Amino acid sequence: MGADALSDVLRAVRLTGAVFFNLDVKAPWVAETPTAAECVPYVMPDAGFLIEYHVITRGSCWAGLTDDTPVRLETGDIIVFPQGDAHVLSSKPGMRFKPDMANFEGADRTQLPFLLQFGGDGPDEVGVVCGFLGCDARPFNPLLTALPRFLHLPAASPHRSSWLNHIVQAAIEESVNKRSGGESVLGRLSELMFIEVVRSYIQTLSTSETGWLAGLADKHVAAALNAMHGKPSQGWTLEELAKLAGLSRSAFAERFTHVLGQPPIQYLAEWRMQLATGLLTNTKDSIAQIAAQVGYESEAAFSRAFKKLIGSPPAEWRRAHASRKAP
Repeated sequence: MGADALSDVLRAVRLTGAVFFNLDVKAPWVAETPTAAECVPYVMPDAGFLIEYHVITRGSCWAGLTDDTPVRLETGDIIVFPQGDAHVLSSKPGMRFKPDMANFEGADRTQLPFLLQFGGDGPDEVGVVCGFLGCDARPFNPLLTALPRFLHLPAASPHRSSWLNHIVQAAIEESVNKRSGGESVLGRLSELMFIEVVRSYIQTLSTSETGWLAGLADKHVAAALNAMHGKPSQGWTLEELAKLAGLSRSAFAERFTHVLGQPPIQYLAEWRMQLATGLLTNTKDSIAQIAAQVGYESEAAFSRAFKKLIGSPPAEWRRAHASRKAP
């Protein structure tokens, strides 16, 4: 596996995209979405967590968290709600409307996205593509915890790549002109768009900021992160990681802990548990085999570490998780 921490996390958390709605609305209008937890059963029942995003395909509107001040969105803008917060889109700021989960009914019988037309008889028409991204939030999703409650990426942002503009345009065309395989294409485009938004967000971070994404922007911390993600089963020591980071042992430990909020070896242990839960869920490998794959010399040592960080032994966690997934 290559030394690319962001790609590694995206693989491990099993990011899955889907475009659900294509809104065609006229002022005055308002659309409110409940929390991700409330949407999961209707959108992606098997997802551990949902991220929602919206792309403004024409016109302008307002969007924001239900408990915060909205921002104005223009054609081509993207807004993402990584923490699954309830939010609202509207023709004017301050409008509210009780979410209607009936809009999700029939998703298993109709090719997505749903076309929803509503609002008043005003002259201002707005188009919005609304989608969801499912992922594994637990036990340790460093990307999710590092993102803010919402990300607004304007069409004119200097941090926005031309590649992202192509993705957005392709998503718009697929949403409007339904074709065979369209749902799969839109799902992949959603995933690519989210990755590009995250990469754009990383470029906006200053050297004084902290968090996992700030770590990717710090050349010293990023070198250690990429090494640990590239070879998670290796018996990394603080000295080896410091050497890769180009710092002394003490300077590296201090810098890594300041930026990520935890020591490097603790981060490695938690990331190994994320990988282990994925293997427990998605493979039939024995506990001993999984222990070796995530860097433990014995099943007993792995089981102790797993229980300490996750709260239950790996075999018990596997049984409980399998029973939750059973139909």
